[in-house]
Amino acid sequence: MPKFSGLSVGCLRRVHHLALNVADLERSRHFYGTLLGLHELTGDEVPSTLRAMVQAGKVANFVTPDGLVLDLFWEPTLTPPDPDPDRQFTRANHLAFDIAPDAFDQAVAILQQHQVAIAQGPVTRPTGRGIYFYDPDGFMIEIRCDPD
Repeated sequence: MPKFSGLSVGCLRRVHHLALNVADLERSRHFYGTLLGLHELTGDEVPSTLRAMVQAGKVANFVTPDGLVLDLFWEPTLTPPDPDPDRQFTRANHLAFDIAPDAFDQAVAILQQHQVAIAQGPVTRPTGRGIYFYDPDGFMIEIRCDPD
């Protein structure tokens, strides 16, 4: 039996996509598309493997400027193991989006204007500034920037 030591460094090229289950697809579509400004894939932009699900209203796909695809899968009976988002109920901690330092304060203002539940921040650290908040299903999101 051959012995495998593992993939070589650099074999995994990038994160291709992140999939989240959401209870209310339209609410999450508004949150990620309108509030956070992610581009929603439509028409021929949708991967062919997901077109039938998109047409059936079971998934929405967004993409970041660097190409990461965020898939939102509609699970209408979804309930978190713990309804208190302050209690980490999965092994995933948070999803962090990078933003230019000069746009950070505008992002914070938009979150506050839309009364998005803030978990922590804004905070300033030697690594930059960040704000942690919850998406409509209680998953923690961070918007962060490098120091000026």
